[in-house]
Amino acid sequence: MSNFWDDSLSGFWSTWIIVITLGSIAFAFWILYANRKTDKVPDADGNVETTGHAADEIEEYDNPLPRWWFQLYVGTVVFSLGYLLLYPGLGNFTGLLGWTQEGQWEQEVARAEERFTPIFAQYQEIPIPELAQDAEAMQVGERIFLNNCAVCHGANARGGYGFPDLTDDDWLYGGEPEQIVTTLVRGRNGLMPSWQQLGQNNIENVTQHVLSLSGLEHDAERAEQGAAVFASVCAACHGQEGTGNQALGAPNLTNDTWLYQAPGQSVADSVRQTLRNGRNGHMPAQEAYIGAERVHLVAAYIYSLRLQD
Repeated sequence: MSNFWDDSLSGFWSTWIIVITLGSIAFAFWILYANRKTDKVPDADGNVETTGHAADEIEEYDNPLPRWWFQLYVGTVVFSLGYLLLYPGLGNFTGLLGWTQEGQWEQEVARAEERFTPIFAQYQEIPIPELAQDAEAMQVGERIFLNNCAVCHGANARGGYGFPDLTDDDWLYGGEPEQIVTTLVRGRNGLMPSWQQLGQNNIENVTQHVLSLSGLEHDAERAEQGAAVFASVCAACHGQEGTGNQALGAPNLTNDTWLYQAPGQSVADSVRQTLRNGRNGHMPAQEAYIGAERVHLVAAYIYSLRLQD
């Protein structure tokens, strides 16, 4: 399917776009030429033919276009045609100069790799805690983070609904250098199953128990009943005390960090929703996109965020 798309459809659409472009240029030139009216000159009495349009007794003259304007437009048409021949930049069409936008991009990437690879290689040799103290290196790491990670975690790395805050000390899979690198290299897949089968009464009891774990206002009687259910279905991942398990990515339920609490939503409603529907989080592996040397820099940048507080 990939080869079919690259070899067949890209060529078809490239041709289609070129035909539309050439047709548009030809049509615009025809309209301009058809309305040139170079034979329209005043008569012996100085009267000039009008278009027949009038407003407030003011008539619109049917004068020809200024010669300089017409010639300038023709020049832009000639330039457009020449540009298409030299730089079509569409699919398999390389133009008379052999230029394509993909080729241009590859050249720019090659130049960047040649320039920056030695710099990244030097940073690669520096341990992450030490590299996190290097202000110049962290500027580079921040730019890589903004280009690749900020779309989920935010430009300030404070996360959002479903995306962890990277500036605090609450880490699903651990925030030490080795753990951060593992997350970036391998990615993470978090799964919280739905417990709808427990029934609404038990879901409410477990919700109240979870609220009690973090010291929030709760129904003590329901929380006591929910403790038994929690121990049988939740403790395997979150621990008997609800402090979580970084090996599994199970969050700590005893603090005030709630990854899936929507703006304006109470903690209780967020917990109920999680129990009813479950959660499915995915952190894609980044090494294939940015390279191992950039992973090292980004890991150092993320590690440095905790040092700023």
